[in-house]
Amino acid sequence: MVFMVIEGGLATTAVADLGYAGISRIDVEQEAARRLNAIGYDRWERREQTIGMPVPREIKYLALQIRFAAQAIGGLRRIPSDFRSDIYWPTPLEQPAFRTGP
Repeated sequence: MVFMVIEGGLATTAVADLGYAGISRIDVEQEAARRLNAIGYDRWERREQTIGMPVPREIKYLALQIRFAAQAIGGLRRIPSDFRSDIYWPTPLEQPAFRTGP
């Protein structure tokens, strides 16, 4: 009996390991970026760099949790197809209002 390696089979196995149903770590990172954008994290960070007022602790901690969840979900061998669901991501208890004036 002779065994042969089928080259086409190797390519499909490598693609299947990237995620479930074609979902990759990049998709998870984009969802994390969307969530960070939704809480206005980039505006808070720019304000801190511009005028020196620190990012509120709640916002900074929530951003840390979102990044951690993205790493954890993106590191799974099979990323769930419903990875965008809120059950996988942290939710803010109360978000401080972004004030532009005094």
